[in-house]
Parts: sequence; structure tokens; C-alpha cells
Amino acid sequence: MKGMSRGWESKSVEEQQAQAAAPKPVAANNEAVTAERKRQRQALELQRERILSERTSNPHRRSALAVALADIEEKLSELGWSIHI
Repeated sequence: MKGMSRGWESKSVEEQQAQAAAPKPVAANNEAVTAERKRQRQALELQRERILSERTSNPHRRSALAVALADIEEKLSELGWSIHI
């Protein structure tokens, strides 16, 4: 009985190794995530450009724009974006 039990154990290990080595169907999901991140980044970049192009002499409005710009740049950095100078 011990030999039989070991045979089952090794087969289980072999199956586990085969499953671990098998390619995962994650590529399609990764592409969808990448496309969504790219779309989010583009939308945030457009918002950033709009804020940077806005001109105002109102100090309250300038303050609100500065806060909005910092928020957008923080979200962009979370998406792997960096300022291109």
C-alpha cells in the first residue's frame, strides 16, 4: 500500500508541475488592462493640458486649478506617467 500511495503522490506533484508550467490565458486580460490604463492616462493628460492652458487672475480660481493639477499629476504617476520636459 505504501508504494501505491507514493505513486499517487508523485503523480499529483507531476500534475501540479505541468499545470504550473502551462501558459496562462492571462494575456487577453493583460491587454484589456493595458488598454484601459492607456485610455485613463490619455484622459488625464487632456485634463492636465486644459488646466495648464487656462489663464485667470482670480487667486481662488488659480488655487483650485493648482489643486486639480496636483491631483491629476498624482493619478498620472500612479499609472506610470512622468513629466516629459
